[in-house]
Amino acid sequence: MTFYALVALIAAVISFGASWAVWGLSHRFKLYPGIRERDVHTTPTPRLGGIAIVIGIVASLGIASQISWFDLVFADPFPIIAIVASALVMLAIGVVDDLYDLDWMTKLASQLLVAGFLAWSSLQITSLPIGPDGGIALLSPTVSLVITVFAVVLVMNAVNFIDGLDGLVAGVTIIAGSVFFIYSYLLSIDTAQTAFNLASLVMAVLLGATAGFLPFNWHPAKIFMGDGGALVVGMLMAVSTISVTGQIDPGIDRGQLVPAFIPLLLPFAVLIVPLLDFGLAVLRRLRAGKSPFSADRLHLHHRLLDMGHSHFHAVLIFYGWTAVVALGTLLFMFVPWWWALTAVVLGLVLCAAVTLAPLSARKRAEAAAQSSPDEHGPLARFDPLDAAAPPVDTDFDEHDPVFDTLTRARRQPEESR
Repeated sequence: MTFYALVALIAAVISFGASWAVWGLSHRFKLYPGIRERDVHTTPTPRLGGIAIVIGIVASLGIASQISWFDLVFADPFPIIAIVASALVMLAIGVVDDLYDLDWMTKLASQLLVAGFLAWSSLQITSLPIGPDGGIALLSPTVSLVITVFAVVLVMNAVNFIDGLDGLVAGVTIIAGSVFFIYSYLLSIDTAQTAFNLASLVMAVLLGATAGFLPFNWHPAKIFMGDGGALVVGMLMAVSTISVTGQIDPGIDRGQLVPAFIPLLLPFAVLIVPLLDFGLAVLRRLRAGKSPFSADRLHLHHRLLDMGHSHFHAVLIFYGWTAVVALGTLLFMFVPWWWALTAVVLGLVLCAAVTLAPLSARKRAEAAAQSSPDEHGPLARFDPLDAAAPPVDTDFDEHDPVFDTLTRARRQPEESR
């Protein structure tokens, strides 16, 4: 664990320094696009933070290759080389898109090619814990290739889709990645009798690099990771997950059935919010007759702002949902299933209550307006939830508490946009 902490710290320090340098150079040479209609920020901000993240990751992997404790991981260097090469390609595609807006077909084609290259380099989903008699099902080469490419592309786009608020992707990655690191570390000790494995190393350097970048990306953000950063983060999370499948013993007995399913469930659990947002976006755009990769302002983080949450609260809500589902899934390995399920349900109920809290406040404001005295007739007829309602009559006393409640309820979502 000490050496994983060391490489993570190295990645964090290098990423932090690189973020500062990229931020300064971006402003010096004005390497930032204008404000788009769907953007939440109001001032032009550089989107090249992915460069800093990748620098931290590559440098940390290079240093790890010189540490003797990781000799087993680098015994076959080709998978590491494939990961680094793929990260650089996705970074280049993302940076070009951040600066010049590539069409979705070009981006999707590059993602498919990178995912196929990773699968060809032996980073494949080779088995699933769904075999007969509680065993492991080994996949054919063709099925393995198809599932691997689909998984990598899916996770890359899911992570990229939620990159709309300051600190959102970096924070979700740190929370979800930490849970997955714990799992892969313990699994490796249990199955391979060694703590050093590719999945844990990739996740450790990713956690360090995103942690080093987060101070520059925290609200109000000085720099965004952009598509270059989000696509690389998603790719590395997928790669770390895929490489875990090689640690599962095909001869596993029925007593280990639940732990065997964790590799299948945990990736979806830690990415439940991005995957949900991705799925809803694709369905929404297909129903509207648009490309599933066309941009809009109807993502989950946009909806949270429109509900009345502040930028900071919206990010924390995403953190909460991610932590509850990821930690809850991991609990199934350590406590009886009913305790783990109870913890997940209670956590989800709490997250739901916090998420929907602004709607309750607006309902109370509406009820207060509708039940106000007759002298506030124009105010009583105003419904802040009805977009077709006439403007508030400003002839009455602005210091009236009912007026103040309604005005804040009406302005809050507008200001947060």
